[in-house]
Amino acid sequence: MVKWQIIVVASLLAVVSMFAAVDAGAHDGLNGEIRHVLLISVDGMHALDVANYVKAHEGSALEDLSEHGVTFSNARTPANSDSFPGLLALITGGSPRTHGLFYDSSYDRTIWAPDNTACSGSPGTQMTFDESIDLYVAGVSQNVIDPRALPRFIDSHGHCSPMYPHNALRSNTIFEVIKAERTGRTAWADKHPAYELVNGPSGAGVDDLYTPEITNVGGIDNTTSIVCTVQNDALKVQAVLNEIQGLTHDGSKHVGVPTVFGMNFQGVSVGQKLLVDNADSGCAADSDPSTDKQRGGYLDASGAPTPVLAYGLRKTDEALARIVSALKKAGIYDSTLMIVTAKHGQSPINLAKLVKPGHFADLVCVISDCGTNEAAKIITDAGNNCPEGPCGFVQDDDVALIWLPDQNKTKLVADYLNRNAKALYIEDVMAGEELQLRFRDPRHDSRTPDIIVQPVYGTVYTGPTKNKIAEHGGFSFGDTNVGLIVSNPALEARTVKTPVLSSQVAATILKALGIDPGELQSVRKEGIAVLPFLFESGKDDE
Repeated sequence: MVKWQIIVVASLLAVVSMFAAVDAGAHDGLNGEIRHVLLISVDGMHALDVANYVKAHEGSALEDLSEHGVTFSNARTPANSDSFPGLLALITGGSPRTHGLFYDSSYDRTIWAPDNTACSGSPGTQMTFDESIDLYVAGVSQNVIDPRALPRFIDSHGHCSPMYPHNALRSNTIFEVIKAERTGRTAWADKHPAYELVNGPSGAGVDDLYTPEITNVGGIDNTTSIVCTVQNDALKVQAVLNEIQGLTHDGSKHVGVPTVFGMNFQGVSVGQKLLVDNADSGCAADSDPSTDKQRGGYLDASGAPTPVLAYGLRKTDEALARIVSALKKAGIYDSTLMIVTAKHGQSPINLAKLVKPGHFADLVCVISDCGTNEAAKIITDAGNNCPEGPCGFVQDDDVALIWLPDQNKTKLVADYLNRNAKALYIEDVMAGEELQLRFRDPRHDSRTPDIIVQPVYGTVYTGPTKNKIAEHGGFSFGDTNVGLIVSNPALEARTVKTPVLSSQVAATILKALGIDPGELQSVRKEGIAVLPFLFESGKDDE
């Protein structure tokens, strides 16, 4: 072959290879061009909510995101579905056995009550990280934590110090990895100041944290009204819109677009839970007759929303549309990976299954004499929530987590609960070896409950007059099943029905940014993989 022929053939082969690479790249998923990740948690949103909304709302933001992304229709949280472990799954890649938090209000056998500033006497007290730890002035949260309201612990310097939420975290977060890799800024917005948790053990993972309190103790509680809840969400939406423009959350300074940022929406969760919207007329803005004083939740078992829930879904979708529009206007839509999911689901969807028999420890005393029955008395003693010492704790919602005063009585109490399962609305009692199959051994771990009770589906351990018709925190499908869409223009629309965990989101975020997911301690310890069909070619699982 003469020289010119060799050159022509080589050139043709190069052109063919180039087009082949382009074609392959169009189907190979994310291609290394991701510069930002925007993580959105629509708390309470099930995969069914996503499917129903997309089907009924042509041109919606959720439909748009799904048309440029992968919808995982069988995603679940890796453990119990409280907001804390639900969010931590997304940002640490782990479950309570590695990050160490089962609930926003739990128990630790090695810490002391807030007023024990010397950490003296026997340890053991509630580890409460909710709206009650805010600094309040005249019943209004100042959107910061009051250190006087925090439990105490012995810090790394041997001092008796306030335990901030981030101090309680045992594994690092995606935000800390970003800071360690020196790859950019981080930002997050959430519903309580307690969500400074996202800073991670270092306390410095998030550059721009915004936590407008949604529930003021002794003051306005936005969650009694769908309209007031959406207004609180709007504060966080504006923060994200400012950050997309490269500003701080309050728009006061130009700092550059964060590498990883995001927020939670509370409107859908509140819309699912309200028995009566704005029952106390505490939200003056809530005057829409379609929602005001109306029932929330679902109309039927197929997930059709009531007008109250529909309002929460619609306003959340409209906010997502504004965020997508802002990304496009800023010229970073193509380089941003959007992940829309949920910390947790909510149950029951079918209100015919709802049962509210009272708080768990109180219910025990209804069916047994708590003065003479040893097991019942132990549960009652734990349920009384004494302020300090090895007295145990009971946390209940649509689950009951039990830390016993005497761990040697675990089998006695578990046997009692199993014998009285029907009267206590119990589906499963997890204790002993069964509990250790999923979590750490409570005899050697100060945080792990001794017993976990999963009630019959639809049971919420609260009083019958309580203004809620759904809850989360347990292990049921309704609680743990969450919507999950991973969206970017480089992705083809597909639905994946293979089971995945929400903890895979954390690994996926780092992989998309070109960072080893193994930099997350929980990912390494729990063997968490990235989500499928995002970084490689292939059809969906149908």
